[in-house]
Amino acid sequence: MDALLPIIIQVITGIIGGQAVGAAIGGAVMGQLPKILSGAIGGIGGAQILGALLGGSGAVDPAAAAGAATEGALNLNNILGGAGGGAILTGLVGTLLKSMNK
Repeated sequence: MDALLPIIIQVITGIIGGQAVGAAIGGAVMGQLPKILSGAIGGIGGAQILGALLGGSGAVDPAAAAGAATEGALNLNNILGGAGGGAILTGLVGTLLKSMNK
């Protein structure tokens, strides 16, 4: 469970970031499913990239995560990287869908 907790946090924060950007883009452009999927995928990717850039624990190492406590999963790499990645990918998908509808 300790190995999955960072991924769960990245997915949840990614969905939150994706929903925020999706609401800003407009409901007519994107349905809920694209916002949720792009937010979740972007959340995982954003946290992994931010963790690699900052040298933190954004990437999930099963050996290191086995002994990690909950506090290790609730770090800024997972939270900010997840929300930022979810928002960015949802914004890109929303822009792509908007340009395809023209």
